[in-house]
Amino acid sequence: MPPYFSRSQGARVFAMRCNYRYELYSFFLGAPMLRLPAPAPALAPVPPPAPANMTPPAATGERRKNKTGIALAIALPVVAVLLTTVTVCLYCRRWRIRSASKPEPLYSTTTTDVQSIDSLFIDLLTLRAATDNFAESNRLGEGGFGAVYKGLLPSGQEIAVKRLSRSSGQGIEELKNELVLVAKLQHKNLVRLVGVCLQEHEKLLVYEYMPNRSIDTILFDSEKSKELDWGKRIKIINGIARGLLYLHEDSQLRIIHRDLKTSNVLLDSDYTPKISDFGMARLFGGDQTREVTSRVVGTYGYMAPEYAIRGHYSMKSDIFSFGILMLEIVTGRRSSGSFSHDQSGDLLSLVWEHWTMGTVLQLMDPSLARHGPGNQMLKCVHIGLLCVQDNPANRPMMSTVNVMLSSNTVSLQAPSKPSFLNPNSGTYSDYSESYPLTSQLTGRPVVMSVNDVSVTELEPR
Repeated sequence: MPPYFSRSQGARVFAMRCNYRYELYSFFLGAPMLRLPAPAPALAPVPPPAPANMTPPAATGERRKNKTGIALAIALPVVAVLLTTVTVCLYCRRWRIRSASKPEPLYSTTTTDVQSIDSLFIDLLTLRAATDNFAESNRLGEGGFGAVYKGLLPSGQEIAVKRLSRSSGQGIEELKNELVLVAKLQHKNLVRLVGVCLQEHEKLLVYEYMPNRSIDTILFDSEKSKELDWGKRIKIINGIARGLLYLHEDSQLRIIHRDLKTSNVLLDSDYTPKISDFGMARLFGGDQTREVTSRVVGTYGYMAPEYAIRGHYSMKSDIFSFGILMLEIVTGRRSSGSFSHDQSGDLLSLVWEHWTMGTVLQLMDPSLARHGPGNQMLKCVHIGLLCVQDNPANRPMMSTVNVMLSSNTVSLQAPSKPSFLNPNSGTYSDYSESYPLTSQLTGRPVVMSVNDVSVTELEPR
């Protein structure tokens, strides 16, 4: 075109398959069949005619346009992929940094779940009236989390109100999400959550009231312990085992209690045991992980050696605590009590010495000595010693423990010698060495809780 239409203000070309026209004014009123970029605001200068011995500029321009189009067709997708990859990598890196600095939620909640918690909300005025404004006469006990009060709702239902300490650093929304889990845990051997109150800086958890309080209030009282005949004690042991099996294997999440003890097992009017203070660990903050923690918080006499020394916890650390609990229920002795100056002062070492000598029945609770079946008592002690073995891999799972408790035909293997906690020196001892109670993560001495703080850890399956 340039050789023929040079310096023309308008032109037309008619051919069999082409109709070309340009003007300085609008002359086409129909809809365009192909949308092109808007024309440049100024006309480019027309180049002079090419010599006869050179390739026509039209052909050269067309080839350049084709090469440019091919290059763009290749380069643009590559650049787009690279940009997308870089963006995704930066996002993932930022997410990892945030995840490392902030604990991940251990489970997810939906709108329906949160609404289910909203339906459990109880007005603060109602709870103040139920507890006579948290009167001292209604106080049932107190631990690191705060105090517990007995109350009576207008419907006539007796309740236990746990008043969490205001020093807890957990937010309302985080607390609500964790309560979703507690509300979903439904088992006859777990304390049932009745309601929640989060008003005026108060954090109140309302549970069903247990008339017989906790096991320790009866078991270690010389007079009240007579109420617990062998039938009630084996019922309590079986109930705790079933509740722990539910937390470990049958619930929606794997719940590792980490502070199972007599004061955390409540008894209803029929002496049915109900495990309490489960699923509440994160109420107290901390830096726990799923396997190791540098903040070892537990109760003296119940902690497994690998947890107390190295901060390693798992279902097997709960099973160790269950074994101690069984030995306490059968013997009527506290795990941390000192019973003889000639002994190490630890229940576990005392039981092991009598086990090796074949005189375990001498340790039985005096109220059971004449009325309890000796073979069943020996069986419970045997299972208890299997649960407190030093190597966590040798301890049975709760499903196996339940089978051993319910069957009279299952053969039990011989237990290995456990590690003994010396309350005077603060060490775990076995045949060959002593383990000082220091964290291998921090190098500092382990500070064990002297209160009733539950340190349950939630682990999704």
